[in-house]
Amino acid sequence: MITEEHVATASRPSDLRITDLRIANLTGVPFRSSVIRIDTNQGLSGYGEVRDQASATYALVLKSRLVGENPCNVDKIFRKIKQFGHHGRQGGGVSGVEMALMDLAGKAYGVPAYALIGGRFRDEIRCYADTPSLPDPHEMGARLLERKRRGFTMLKMDVGVDLLWDVPGALIAPPGARADDTTMHPFTGIQVTARGVEHLVSYVDIVRSVVGYDVALAADHFGHIALDSCIRIGRALEPFTLAWIEDLLPWQLTDQWRQLTASVAVPTCTGEDIYLLDGFRPLLDAGAIRVVHPDPATSGGLAETKRLGDYAQERGIAMALHLAASPIATMACVHLAAATENFLALEHHAADVEFWSDLVTGPLIRDGHIAVPDTPGLGFGDLNEDLLRRHLDPRDPVFFAETTHWDAESSHDRLWS
Repeated sequence: MITEEHVATASRPSDLRITDLRIANLTGVPFRSSVIRIDTNQGLSGYGEVRDQASATYALVLKSRLVGENPCNVDKIFRKIKQFGHHGRQGGGVSGVEMALMDLAGKAYGVPAYALIGGRFRDEIRCYADTPSLPDPHEMGARLLERKRRGFTMLKMDVGVDLLWDVPGALIAPPGARADDTTMHPFTGIQVTARGVEHLVSYVDIVRSVVGYDVALAADHFGHIALDSCIRIGRALEPFTLAWIEDLLPWQLTDQWRQLTASVAVPTCTGEDIYLLDGFRPLLDAGAIRVVHPDPATSGGLAETKRLGDYAQERGIAMALHLAASPIATMACVHLAAATENFLALEHHAADVEFWSDLVTGPLIRDGHIAVPDTPGLGFGDLNEDLLRRHLDPRDPVFFAETTHWDAESSHDRLWS
């Protein structure tokens, strides 16, 4: 006779159904973020996070497409909702929901999220500390050195036109160019002169002399400059053995990235604003970059970004992860990084946010690394609700309030006739 006397029935994955989706709008964690909570008929809840500085609406619009679904059918639901995402912050809703589904599925099956995407290659995840730039390279070096002393073995800084605007003879630019952040790089008319390149070389040289050559150092935020200036800067920075130079050009310009990569002996890196593997294929197929750098809160969450990593690995391209998020999306990325063989490092953008690790209970960054948890789902414990409430976004201080006004949102979503 079959008996359920000794069978745990708190979670029956086949009977699990989504009943609700709610959000909490936070700020300063390190930027503005919306945490997603998906509830179920069995009392399980899963958490994800909308991309930093994106609209929570990108997630809320998905609610009516999720209610009634079994969250363990992650791929089925992802295929249903991925049409509502796009590049940049517009991918934040779909990606955050996918994280929450992975959290729920892991909790339902009693396994960590990395087990749902193939198991793990490593037990701890290396983080790199992104660091806001200072005009004085000695001060910048000291700031980076402090992070190195905290155990970070990889650092990142900004190097580019923001350091040059007030340097005489460093830039040639049309009127209004300094305030223009909406014109794409090839069309701004900004040129970096030989003097400007020399200033950047001196800046990086001083920073390197402070932090040393026993730590990886990447560079970002070069500004909206055209290909020729990017090549001159890249070549001039070769002696400093940078881990990569990031986002010098718009990611859409595959051929220009190919030219840049072929012209410099410094690894080139981009990808934080690309949605889905299909968006990355042109760059990867052309061998146009050396390091692919998706933000899982835009690229599609865990499973889709795992597919991307595997696709890049087949082409000899390493994958680092861009992120500026609370511990929730960070822990989602920890599982993704554990399950991806060609992973390099995960961005940590909150090294100066003292309360960051206290937002949840569970794994913390220690010596620049995060231990991969074996607990179900994303692996953090409870949310610190008191602390979260103290960091609600004053513009819309919602804390998991009811969202029934999204229940009836509908349209004819089919993409074919």
